[in-house]
Amino acid sequence: MDIGSFQAKNELSRLLSLAEKGERIFITRRGRRVALLSGVPEEAAPQPDVAAFRKFRKQVKRGPESIRDLIAEGRR
Repeated sequence: MDIGSFQAKNELSRLLSLAEKGERIFITRRGRRVALLSGVPEEAAPQPDVAAFRKFRKQVKRGPESIRDLIAEGRR
């Protein structure tokens, strides 16, 4: 399916629903395809690795600086 960029902007919600159902939508500008809107397979969505994050947090040691010191340093 081809759709102009102006129309795509006005119908984005409907186009997202179509893409979610597997439809491929080409967005055009002046009749030329410039973008593709398509759904993302469920398994392709990134999953956060909570266990790895917790392990990393245990390995990192807090320094002597306070939050205020770090904020002040960032403002310089």
